[in-house]
Amino acid sequence: MMFEKLKPYLYVTFLQFGNAGLVIIAKAALNHGMNHYTFATYRNLFATLVMAPFALVLERKTRPKLTLSIFFKIMVLGFLEPVVDQNLYYAGMQYTTATFAVAMTNIIPAMTFLMAWICRLEKVNIKKIHSIGKIVGTLVTVGGAMIMTLVVGPTIGLPWTKGSDVSQQQQTTTHVSAGDNMKGSMMIIAGCLSWSCFYIVQAITLKSYPAELSLTALICASGTLQGAIVTVIAEHGKLAAWRLQLDAGLITMIYGGVICSGLGYYLGGIIMKAKGPVFVTAFSPLSMVIVAVLGSFVLSEKLNLGRLLGAVVIVIGLYLVIWGKMKDEVPPNSKCDPDEFPQVDQHIPMTINGTRSRNQDNDRVAIEIPSTDEKFKKVNGN
Repeated sequence: MMFEKLKPYLYVTFLQFGNAGLVIIAKAALNHGMNHYTFATYRNLFATLVMAPFALVLERKTRPKLTLSIFFKIMVLGFLEPVVDQNLYYAGMQYTTATFAVAMTNIIPAMTFLMAWICRLEKVNIKKIHSIGKIVGTLVTVGGAMIMTLVVGPTIGLPWTKGSDVSQQQQTTTHVSAGDNMKGSMMIIAGCLSWSCFYIVQAITLKSYPAELSLTALICASGTLQGAIVTVIAEHGKLAAWRLQLDAGLITMIYGGVICSGLGYYLGGIIMKAKGPVFVTAFSPLSMVIVAVLGSFVLSEKLNLGRLLGAVVIVIGLYLVIWGKMKDEVPPNSKCDPDEFPQVDQHIPMTINGTRSRNQDNDRVAIEIPSTDEKFKKVNGN
């Protein structure tokens, strides 16, 4: 019982560790010339090859029928995250740093909350303090993202980066102009917006197609097809971009496909069915902390004051949203909100049996209500 309660938290923590690891190795591979178009395409191809056999075997008896409406949603899902988000996110990372890119993903919970509110997947009552907290947290989170984008400030030298080689620092961070930094920031924000839309559409799709493995395999297959089309258009005539080699790029594609796309979509769907789309995105700061530490070790990246301040503001806003979400799940004083009571059918089926005793004038009537298995007796004249 305890493990069942902890599963959503364990799953979402695993996802953040997986995402953090991908950001580190993807940044290193991009610095060594990996093409982000072919990366996204091959990543989803590997995810499809791994997840499809499990879906075919484990869900062969429970898989719902694939209708035209569900097929359209799957194509949209395959376009939003595997194509749009992955390409914009990693293209933007080339202009910034791994720490900055993962820090910007902290606006995803706020974006997801707003979309869930609009789509009525998230409860909001402005008369309640925790609902106000979720709204304020959303605004604070977006403000923190803007601070990270617009404010620079002095560089903060961490203890383990003081002895890093200057040439290595230039190679890994590739000092860019303010214009390129802004371009990268806008790409990452657009990718995060697409990622938030993906979570909302996935939550809606799971209601009509509750087969997480099959949905994951179909999303990855759709992303592979659409990503290949985009890559052919973007890299027209560049056959070298499709060539696979035994290097960091191939490891990044396999890792990203199996861990972050395959298991990521699957575990995200399980968590989403239990906790909703906002909860799935609520642990993004953990990924930021992991990348900040690993990035300074592996990539010798340094933080500046603007990014650190923006990250702190983002975390504050995010946990305001989480606090409000927790209050939604556990009402104060364990009292139910009258508005939360389920609708009750006013037409209750009853079975009425009447008997008359020979020696008594009273009528006895037994009334049975099947839903409660209780018997009520009324004696006339008493």
